[in-house]
Amino acid sequence: MKQHQFQVTTQWTGNLGTGTSAYRAYSRDHELSAPGKPTRIPGSSAVAIGDRSRYNPEELLVGALSACHMMWVLHLCANAGIVITEYADDALGEMAEHADGAGEFTRVVLRPRMSITDAARVDEARAMHDRAHQVCCLARSVNFPVEYRAEVTAG
Repeated sequence: MKQHQFQVTTQWTGNLGTGTSAYRAYSRDHELSAPGKPTRIPGSSAVAIGDRSRYNPEELLVGALSACHMMWVLHLCANAGIVITEYADDALGEMAEHADGAGEFTRVVLRPRMSITDAARVDEARAMHDRAHQVCCLARSVNFPVEYRAEVTAG
């Protein structure tokens, strides 16, 4: 079995001068970066105290699941000779918060919409989503359901 590693550095940038001396004395701001990547991803917390203009870990998880599914669909369709001209996904993650304040995802629903060039292959293209779901390493790794509702049109 091949092994792969993925390195990401998370750097907290929210010290407002007194560190974590009190709950509201610091910002939840941080940046994600990876070797050889040109851009840092600005992050914060999803709770009311976070900076809503920055990505939170929950959004990044939903986005990662969506992107993994999309990459597989693009790959599978390209290998099958199905030409995709547009692809977008309005993914939605649902998280339950427990009485102790801990949360956990209960499901993620991917809602990919894609357009292909050949109307005769719409059903075949839709089936590529089934295969992508089976091989997406992220969907296979989480302990909650990842559902998808694909729309395929030709145009």
